[in-house]
Amino acid sequence: MKKVLTLITFLYFTSNTFAQFSKNSEPFAHTFSIVARDTKTGEMAVGVQSHWFSVGTAVSWGQAGVGVVATQSFVNKSFGIRGLALMKNGKTAQETMDILLSNDGGKDVRQVGIIDAKGNVAVHTGKNCVDFAGHIKGTNYSVQSNMMLNNKVPAAMAKAFEDNWKLPLAERVLKALEAGQAVGGDIRGKQSAALLVVKGTSTNKPWDEDHLVDLRVDDHQTPLVELARLLKIKRAYDHMDAGDLATETNNMKKATDEYNAAMKLFPNNLEMQYWTAITMANNKSIIKASEILHKIYLKEPNWREMTKRLPKAGLLKVSDLDFKELTR
Repeated sequence: MKKVLTLITFLYFTSNTFAQFSKNSEPFAHTFSIVARDTKTGEMAVGVQSHWFSVGTAVSWGQAGVGVVATQSFVNKSFGIRGLALMKNGKTAQETMDILLSNDGGKDVRQVGIIDAKGNVAVHTGKNCVDFAGHIKGTNYSVQSNMMLNNKVPAAMAKAFEDNWKLPLAERVLKALEAGQAVGGDIRGKQSAALLVVKGTSTNKPWDEDHLVDLRVDDHQTPLVELARLLKIKRAYDHMDAGDLATETNNMKKATDEYNAAMKLFPNNLEMQYWTAITMANNKSIIKASEILHKIYLKEPNWREMTKRLPKAGLLKVSDLDFKELTR
């Protein structure tokens, strides 16, 4: 009889627990993450990996000049939206955390990391988060994890983040995630990851790039490997954008430097090779530009047609003779 009562009590409690968190469409995101701030640039970041589909749509939240939030375990997405709103209205990270948890009936199964634009950090791990669960609060960062294979993940992440202080913030956060995975990571495995970096100060112009990095891997066998690949491509395209801007201002030396930097990061990308060649042509390096362009044309003939369209747009300014050489 005692065993029956124990079973009934367990089933009652379990059903109530899942009713409380599942019926509200709150996703599970048992995972490991980091929120961090770069003291030199003011940039703030969230990085996360999980054995759950599209973890970046639930866990990571950020706003330039305000702060970042990682909400996980039994996720309350409103913590992201409400947390940013509270910090925007002047609340510190800890004040924000206290308000969010004050009327949350599920706080014992929540895990949350918050950092504000001043570098204040708050972190919470509910007492009923699935083992292994824990967090480490450091200077300008916190790491948090639940449902891990072992209890080594937070320490490994914290060490990696601190050891890689010379790297840009996005790369430091990625190193922390990789370290967490290396010591065991999620007990269930891995499926998705995300990396978000926002500016320390908002431009107050929605069309500007307040989100410096915003990458997601929604479903992949090795999400952190794919995330690292995407970040490298993102850096290459940052150089491409800088090259385009330099071209607009007729700073051809800077444009060439930026395009070359992009090609070094992503050497097999035809578009990066192409615009580097066009910049060379505009700088009167016709022979070298022609060599690159004709190699591109052999792989994809449509780029020749693209070259023919550039003079009308003012993007290729060469003599008629040189134009014939570039498009032959």
